[in-house]
Amino acid sequence: MDTVITIDSSCDLPLEYVEGNNIPALGLICHLEGKEYIDDFGKSLTYEQFYGTLRNGAMPTTSQINVYRFEELFRKYAKEGKSIIHLSMSSKISGCYSSANIAKQLVEEEMKDADITVIDTKSASIGEGIIVYSAIEMLKKGASKNEIVDWVESNKLKVHHWFIVEDLIHLKRGGRLSATKANIGTLLQIKPLIYIDKEGSLENLSNVRGRKKAIKLLMDKFEENILDVENSVIGISHGDCLEDALLLKEMLLEKYNVKEILINHVGPVIASHTGAGMLSLCFIGKDRVV
Repeated sequence: MDTVITIDSSCDLPLEYVEGNNIPALGLICHLEGKEYIDDFGKSLTYEQFYGTLRNGAMPTTSQINVYRFEELFRKYAKEGKSIIHLSMSSKISGCYSSANIAKQLVEEEMKDADITVIDTKSASIGEGIIVYSAIEMLKKGASKNEIVDWVESNKLKVHHWFIVEDLIHLKRGGRLSATKANIGTLLQIKPLIYIDKEGSLENLSNVRGRKKAIKLLMDKFEENILDVENSVIGISHGDCLEDALLLKEMLLEKYNVKEILINHVGPVIASHTGAGMLSLCFIGKDRVV
């Protein structure tokens, strides 16, 4: 059987990569100013539009991909006789993994020859994107379904996500930070350093005062946890702060000869919870220790 890798939009890969590699993708839902948008990597709702409304005080909400849409996607490729690997956003952050599993069971009950594997990547945003990128590159080189699944399962907890946020309001609204801490943090220009732990949950590791120090801390975490630098694919995602993303890229390239650096906006679904100004650095390195 030929293999197809399907994804969700929370991986925050550049649109040109997704389309250029014909990757089947489902978008999560962003509810913004009374309208509903499917997150499709900036096509229907451009990053400029989204971040413009966010900076003007909009408070978007999000919805996961429902079972029916996963069913449609899986059934389409099962009917074509293809084996399916679906790479899902962390189950601790979204219900998409659960919905995909229900859809898998329904399609496999209907079609006895269907071959569907749903993987909880324990990742999100461009960290999830690095897993997708690596799996797609393996597929293009002729790897089997089992080889790709084994690689993802063996490496997903080696994917590091380190990010800083500029605006604490959205973390407060999402229950990640108390109102008191958010107000004091904003006043003192505190930048929380967030990471994704072994369970795939968001955790506040520490707090840094000032943007420059926070960006430097991202580099420190890279240096503490990276292993095979020259073969590393690095992901940088940003909440409409391209200058900071390019600065971080420059800091990396000044010291390290990495294989590739992927830079993209944080999509509207993730950014609804992190706000404008979020900056992340993601890479494959040592095992997550927490």
